[in-house]
Amino acid sequence: MGVPAPHQPVLYNEIIHFLNPRDAGRYVDGTLGGGGHARGILEASAPEGRLLGLDLDPDALEIASDRLVKFGSRTALIRASYTTLRAQLDHLGWDKVDGILLDLGLSSMQLDSTRRGFSFQVDAPLDMRFDPNNSISAADLVNNLSVEELANLLYRFGEERHSYRVAKAIVAARPIASTRQLAQVVADSTHGGRPGHHPATRTFQALRIAVNRELDCLSEVLPQSIFSLNEGGRLAVISYHSLEDRIVKQYYRQESTDCLCPPGQPVCTCGHRASILVLTRHPIRPGDDEVRMNPRSRSARLRVAEKLPS
Repeated sequence: MGVPAPHQPVLYNEIIHFLNPRDAGRYVDGTLGGGGHARGILEASAPEGRLLGLDLDPDALEIASDRLVKFGSRTALIRASYTTLRAQLDHLGWDKVDGILLDLGLSSMQLDSTRRGFSFQVDAPLDMRFDPNNSISAADLVNNLSVEELANLLYRFGEERHSYRVAKAIVAARPIASTRQLAQVVADSTHGGRPGHHPATRTFQALRIAVNRELDCLSEVLPQSIFSLNEGGRLAVISYHSLEDRIVKQYYRQESTDCLCPPGQPVCTCGHRASILVLTRHPIRPGDDEVRMNPRSRSARLRVAEKLPS
């Protein structure tokens, strides 16, 4: 596979600043993608910093492998979900690491693919699987769920206000095989939606989240990540919609708090102690220049936490 021209990853400078890679440090890019962030981390941690890169997408892993080949044995790139983080570190013999990155967004390569079905901008089969070996695709959900099941999915994962109307239209239009066909069905059912926003945006988000269990996976990896950090190590998470960002925000708030007992309880009985310090009081967003160069970055939100001493 040819390697596309590299592009600046989302919030690249901010990630390098907060992770502050150092020589001989150990780092994890749990969402390797095309390897842009990983390259920056490896360059900043030269000459002996090491990086574990994880990704379920075989195409992304192949591209990243080509881009990072110059770093040789400093990289370990594995096709796996970030939910297996602890197992992958144990396999490498790494007890703790100094920084972990989770960039939860889709790559431009995935969005522009003519066979992956992530975007309504490109006509493609309704797939949306990060892992091609996943047994359930978006087409399976679109063509087999009941109206009620589809409506619940669209409301829960897409926050779609017209979820029942859209679900009824989808069921009536079956079978639906392509992204363009689905996008048109949604647009017709909502009469075009809001100006400046494609009416199928929330439907596509909901299906992708459901197919890949994205919210469940995020909830699984956050505790593993904090556990796997050295004291002073940092976890940086870039999210792209409110559902992801809310999970990260609430987890950071919980783990940066000493006591989780109900308000007003005179004596702490939970025994909970803060394990992290939140470094970003508010999420960091791309600047105007970055959004102009990469409009897809406009919804990105970065939250960073630092592991406290035990």
